[in-house]
Amino acid sequence: MRIMAIDYGTHRLGLAISDELGLTAQALEVYQRRGRAADLAYLATKAKELGAEMIVVGLPLNMNGTQGPAASAAKRFGRALERVSGLAVDFADERLTTVAAARGLRAMEVPRGRRREVVDKTAAALILQGYLDRIHGSASAREEREE
Repeated sequence: MRIMAIDYGTHRLGLAISDELGLTAQALEVYQRRGRAADLAYLATKAKELGAEMIVVGLPLNMNGTQGPAASAAKRFGRALERVSGLAVDFADERLTTVAAARGLRAMEVPRGRRREVVDKTAAALILQGYLDRIHGSASAREEREE
């Protein structure tokens, strides 16, 4: 199953897509927000063009795991996207993914200006890869218990 992921932000949305088997994540693009209705329409169309069967939205939880205003906004956005796209939307903890993405890009010696252009889509790929690992890990654990 192909899954699209979104690193939710107030100004930009990072996008990533899984391979057709749903095993690996690939950074896709950074979308500059244009208003809620336009954003939702763009994302619904993009997901369908990519053949995504589901969408994962990064949930910016507080460091203690609670939901603050940013997480509430991401949830409202995800629910609206589910209605507009007709696809199932799930949420994944995105704590520190942008920090990890920025560190990784620095380690690869990506120039500072270029890092700003790609950090959000890199964070979306990290969110998606974590989600894929979790769902496949859960499936593997269930299969092992059943044997």
